Amino acid sequence: MFPHLDGVIVDRLRTLPGYLLVEAHARTSEARCLACGHRADRVHSRYTRRIADAVFGGRRLVLQLQVRRFFCSSAGCSAVTFVEQVPGLTSRYARRSQPATDALQEIGLALAGRAGTRLAVRLGMRVGRTAMLRVIRRIPAPPASEVKVLGIDDFALRRGHRYGTVLIDMATHRPIDVLPGRDVDTVGAWLQQHPGVEVVCRDRAGAYAEAVRAHAPAAVQVADRWHLLHNLAGYVEKTVARHPRCLAGTRHHPPAATEAAGQPAPTRLEGRAAARTRLHYQQVQELHAVGKSIKAIVRETSLARETVRRYLRAEQVEDLLTQYGPGSRLSKVDAYADHLRKRWTGGCTTITVLHQEIKALGYTGGYSTLRDWLRPWQQEKPPPPALPKPVKTKQIVSWVLQHPDALTAEDQATFANLRSRCPHLDQLAAHVATFATMLVRRQGQNLAQWIAEVRADDQPDLHSFANGLIRDYDAVVNGLTLDHSSGPVEGNVNRIKMLKRQMYGRAGFDLLRKRVLLSP
Repeated sequence: MFPHLDGVIVDRLRTLPGYLLVEAHARTSEARCLACGHRADRVHSRYTRRIADAVFGGRRLVLQLQVRRFFCSSAGCSAVTFVEQVPGLTSRYARRSQPATDALQEIGLALAGRAGTRLAVRLGMRVGRTAMLRVIRRIPAPPASEVKVLGIDDFALRRGHRYGTVLIDMATHRPIDVLPGRDVDTVGAWLQQHPGVEVVCRDRAGAYAEAVRAHAPAAVQVADRWHLLHNLAGYVEKTVARHPRCLAGTRHHPPAATEAAGQPAPTRLEGRAAARTRLHYQQVQELHAVGKSIKAIVRETSLARETVRRYLRAEQVEDLLTQYGPGSRLSKVDAYADHLRKRWTGGCTTITVLHQEIKALGYTGGYSTLRDWLRPWQQEKPPPPALPKPVKTKQIVSWVLQHPDALTAEDQATFANLRSRCPHLDQLAAHVATFATMLVRRQGQNLAQWIAEVRADDQPDLHSFANGLIRDYDAVVNGLTLDHSSGPVEGNVNRIKMLKRQMYGRAGFDLLRKRVLLSP
């Protein structure tokens, strides 16, 4: 009836409220001392153990097992007596059978504490969330195996404060170890203990590159292609942000066509906001000129970090003061501009009426905000027609990074118009296309020529990207040539994030390491 009870003799089966009670006694073929391994024959005494067993027929199973205590007859053994154990069923001091423990281990690895406890109770196994975590901690760590192609990446233990490192066997795509840091010494110590690593797949992190060079100099380093493209995208965004005036009206009409059509040209903002912008721009530029970092500038000026970055990207203060029509500056009224223009052209120029109408449509701003927004319309008869909104920087970046065939006909026309108006962005798009071709076709031998062409153009942000490639030149060439990639590593990092969310508040490193290494 119970295959896992082969080492015992069942005396009686009793049905009690909520569970089944199996009364039995152990009859192992031989009893050996757990301390010295010597076989014993002389019985000291008998007593009864109560062990929670696996579920049977949807009901909790409890084993009331009578076991024998033996004398150890070995003269040199420190143990005087010991209790017989049934292989595969009992173990010392355990109050659960081995099958029940195995089931809880699988549940705990999949769901951790609270969720695992809820499932175990529904299955008939009583266990608390803390006991569930102890079950996981008692699982022995898997033995270290030799790895030839190693994937390495960091993950946040506490974002912004503490980070760990996950090591992946690229042949099996399984994690082989988790380290409590990402510094050179931590990673280097692991590499010294595992000298068989031949290839290391990593991102652009300098600490990992230095650790491999110092402690595994014979290993081939491979920079991940996705991270190369991701790094390039960051520099592309900086370049596009340097040319805000090139983006105005790009989607439909260039500025010349706008002026020819009688529409107002871009105007500079004036007033207290403009004066404040000029003052802050001058402060940021002066602090940057004397070598202050962005963090230091933020601390001294009390400006937001992104505001400081925007001031540093602008070639001149006029780029920050130019208004390209409705929609270029964030306002709660902008979402209702079409409705307001239609009603204003139709003859309704009473601001209180318009305020009530857009309020019914979901407007959450005040009357004064709408009044200030409509003030230019009160000074012009008829109101100015709608100007095309400038294309967003992120949209331009996506066009630069995508293959031209992936764009719609309208996006292709808009992008072509943009490139014709801005030589810098045209050069940028050409360089990115060449790099993408080199990346997709594994043409790492062309990297030196690409870097030389970038340096020959006026592309300061791409110059910074190229300098980074030079510092990591061998790994980048390998990444653009070999088939290895860090895709399996990123997948495991994503899985670690899921495990952390399951154990929020109780994710000690030892527990997290066990789940990372043992979870299916």
